[in-house]
Amino acid sequence: MSAVRLLVLGAVRRRGRAHGYQVRSDLESWGAHEWSNATSGSVYHALKAMSAQGLLLPHETTPSEAGGPPRLEYEVTEEGEREYFALLRAALTRHDPRLDVLAAAVGLIEDLPRPQAVDLLRERARAMDDWRTAVAGQLPPGTDLETWGPVGEVIGLWLHTAESRAQWTHRLIGRLEAGAFRMAGED
Repeated sequence: MSAVRLLVLGAVRRRGRAHGYQVRSDLESWGAHEWSNATSGSVYHALKAMSAQGLLLPHETTPSEAGGPPRLEYEVTEEGEREYFALLRAALTRHDPRLDVLAAAVGLIEDLPRPQAVDLLRERARAMDDWRTAVAGQLPPGTDLETWGPVGEVIGLWLHTAESRAQWTHRLIGRLEAGAFRMAGED
């Protein structure tokens, strides 16, 4: 799953119609260029690729005053809307998305109704718990990871990652349940 794909669809969707510079500016204002691979080139490439896939509908606007070609504005199609929400839901429920994908999904979480977002995050928390249990279940009883050398450090990293991501997910669930953010369908 690509964070750029999710981010570009989300940015265009939030504007209704947007040209590449607006999408790039929105993503930069979100800091996405710092925590994802949403560079200028990747944004324009994603816009063209998703147009070719029928996820975005390009519209020519007035020609450039500097004499260049007409600017293209993009609009999310029905298929693009389905793809956007499928990517958003997948990123919020999986235990192992790359951090840039998870960050993109959390940044766009307000596009979901509150109960759905909470349910998706609960599914993620369960997946994190299952993942940690699976990793820990492979260890012999009484294992001291410090005696395993670098392999023990790798296993410790996975266990710590599972625990910290589960804690973070539970904290976000609590914030949503307490009314944080203005979610889809809320006035």
